[in-house]
Amino acid sequence: MIRRAMFWLVLLGLGCFAQTAARADATLDKIKERGVLVVGVMLSGPPFGYIDPTTQEQRGVNIDLAKSLADHLGVRLETVPVTPPTRVAFLQQGKVSLLLANMQWTQDRSEILTFVPTPYDEVGGAAVVRKGSGIKEWANLKGKPVCVSQGSNFTKPLAEDYGAQVKGFPSQPESLLALKGGNCVAAVHDGAAVKLMVEDKKSEWGEYEIPIPNDLIPSPSVIWLRKGETDTQAALDAIVKEWHRTGWLIETAKKNRLPLSPLLNRLHEQFKAS
Repeated sequence: MIRRAMFWLVLLGLGCFAQTAARADATLDKIKERGVLVVGVMLSGPPFGYIDPTTQEQRGVNIDLAKSLADHLGVRLETVPVTPPTRVAFLQQGKVSLLLANMQWTQDRSEILTFVPTPYDEVGGAAVVRKGSGIKEWANLKGKPVCVSQGSNFTKPLAEDYGAQVKGFPSQPESLLALKGGNCVAAVHDGAAVKLMVEDKKSEWGEYEIPIPNDLIPSPSVIWLRKGETDTQAALDAIVKEWHRTGWLIETAKKNRLPLSPLLNRLHEQFKAS
């Protein structure tokens, strides 16, 4: 609750800043001049981003969102695959215009990057464990090795709130491989992704389960930009609000088998009425 309250306080302050900012960023102009939007995306697996094995095309929620942004801006889309260790660096170095890369809002991230104020979803963490592990709640991870992706926002609460020994890996697949290899007792990643994985890949994950019923720190999913890009931020925020108003985000979630978060329904009702 404290993290969520801090998020909305930052949003209020951001709104005031956007009204008084005198310096415009150049990213939006460059996107339109070049006719291309370069988006950093995660391709770690359904429902967020993956390579279709039949067509070899990129699929998932992140891809659909990126395509819609490009369509609204009237430009061509170019996607650049990123990983947890590389995504912020790619953005800051100008290799991508923005990130749709499974990065939820945190106070630390908001201090080094700009974000689009209206969230497009809310995601928490889920723990994949071997059946019979005895792990039934987050407190059971105390003193035990837990695998995550490097830069994960789940690292801090796992270590500080539950006393887990957190091990960071370059990507979700490598973290899950470490779980199978016995390097950790649990792997914690975005709940929607690992729940779908365990459900769909029973031949590979039949010996594993997600026993903890509540997700870890459900947090707003936002689009990330370089610091100070207020023009781009305002343009994208209008698009995200339109997504919510029309119900497009809900339909996109259903299409990709992404469970509907309470936030999606709440923001749809809010913007539909405005």
